[in-house]
Amino acid sequence: MKTRAADAFNRFRPGTRTIAGAALVIAAWVSSAPALTQAPARGASKPVGQTGTPPPAGRGAGSGRKLDANLAQLMRGIIYPSSNVVFAAQSELNFPPVKDPATSPNLLTSTYGGWQAVESAALALAESANLLTIPGRMCSNGVPAPVTRPDWVKFTQGLREAGLTAYKAAQSKSQDAIVDASGTVADACSACHEVYRDKPGGGLPDRCKP
Repeated sequence: MKTRAADAFNRFRPGTRTIAGAALVIAAWVSSAPALTQAPARGASKPVGQTGTPPPAGRGAGSGRKLDANLAQLMRGIIYPSSNVVFAAQSELNFPPVKDPATSPNLLTSTYGGWQAVESAALALAESANLLTIPGRMCSNGVPAPVTRPDWVKFTQGLREAGLTAYKAAQSKSQDAIVDASGTVADACSACHEVYRDKPGGGLPDRCKP
């Protein structure tokens, strides 16, 4: 097997911490996280606020629809955990069985776990690229995300392509392929972080600024 796994782990750095050993971290969720109750869909009941009227066209500030998450929250809620699942697949996906997969907080041991979870996480990364380009998205320091800058568009497209590469690797169930794909994901994340986040001597006030 190729040995790019550790390199991919160490280059993707959410916040100030690396995700070295991400597979072990995710596996630990099974024993350390509290059980989560998942309410199944029931009949034809509609979510609160749904009236049957189609939502207005467009998204973000231009359409008058409120964006609920800032950029950091979007990263922590979707991109970071999805990347962890992809990175974890560089090792054998042999996790101890859980009592009830339907309530497992670990995507890899859930009802839709294993390679299916890796496929889903890879697609989440690809789709998250669209969320990163919605006008009106704010960074955690109150600065608008530079969604119209050509380099930002290039970086988000790189994330989308990396997610699709990881998806194809997960479909193949090849660890060699997922090691390479993990490196592609790490590279896509690092390319943007080096410009808009990880600035020498900089801090939160300088983020999202070229």
